[in-house]
Amino acid sequence: MGMALGLTPTSSAAPAEPALSPGLVQAMRQDLGLDEQQAKTRIRQEATATKIADTATTAAGDAYGGSWFDADKGKLVVALTDQSKARAVRATGAETTTATHSAAKLASVKTGIDGLSKAKAVPAGVSGWRVDARQGGVVVDVQPGARTAEVDAFLDTVKKSGPVIVNTDGVQAPTTFAAGTVGGDPYYTGNVRCSIGFSVHGGFVTAGHCGGGGAAVYGWDRSFQGNFGGSSFPGNDYAWVRTGGGWWNVPVVLGWGQVSDALVRGSWEAPPGTSVCRSGSTTHWHCGVIQGRNETVNYAQGAVYEMVGTSVCAEGGDSGGSFITGDQAQGVTSGGYGNCSSGGRTWFQPINEILRVYGLTLLTA
Repeated sequence: MGMALGLTPTSSAAPAEPALSPGLVQAMRQDLGLDEQQAKTRIRQEATATKIADTATTAAGDAYGGSWFDADKGKLVVALTDQSKARAVRATGAETTTATHSAAKLASVKTGIDGLSKAKAVPAGVSGWRVDARQGGVVVDVQPGARTAEVDAFLDTVKKSGPVIVNTDGVQAPTTFAAGTVGGDPYYTGNVRCSIGFSVHGGFVTAGHCGGGGAAVYGWDRSFQGNFGGSSFPGNDYAWVRTGGGWWNVPVVLGWGQVSDALVRGSWEAPPGTSVCRSGSTTHWHCGVIQGRNETVNYAQGAVYEMVGTSVCAEGGDSGGSFITGDQAQGVTSGGYGNCSSGGRTWFQPINEILRVYGLTLLTA
């Protein structure tokens, strides 16, 4: 007998006070440079910001220009194009700031670039693009040294649609994080090793690039674990595996001995600026910060849309693994660049979209 360890929660109730396990606090101290009290305070502040985010967005109405967690203030910040909405937003517990463009406008600009991607009109050297409410524009990541005439023409075109910011700082070509078959505590399909994301009723969710629909999956001990019940990549990067053969599913994310195993209690989406931790079968447990939502990642195999960008590192074999904030499931590892020696950037596929598409129910503690 074995168990498909991962995490998977869905709940309509607001997240309760998060459990402050010593291991989680230690991981945040190590990866985010916080002392013990700062880590505990931040976990509580982020839980509050996550809890009020939907209410604050509703209060902003058409003036909503985006929101994020401000670690210095310890609060959710909502950008507004109309300050007459500020009192209502502040009543939710959030801070406010001024925005030149609405979130709807920024989303429209990004959607236009997504359309160019689907038409195969994005040149090589453009790694991705995302809405960045804090900068008030759509950031387009271009690899250093890749400013060809074709790239410049592309940038001139997209700038006509609205506020576009070109970024070359630290940009590399993104890759997925599947790996060849090696030892560890993963799952295997064909000659690929990936990581379990979250447990759902009847199986677990993971990354779509790890395997196609119907493909057989084998557990850490190479015994038959199940089959892919559905898979989508590129465009999306999600899949789920229907487990059987004596494997059972539990609402847990592995801490790999670095931290205590984390219980999953829900899947409330954390705003940009909040901390997030990742569990994977290669590099195990690492933490960082959510840098942005609704990002497009331009992989060699094709673009993937509506991803979440983070400062967390990852390496080959970590694909499909869990991203969790506090005790709330966030998503499954897709890909990125860099490594856990020098650092890098990693994207995850949001969990709630996977649950919705396949009609799955997250297992929660």
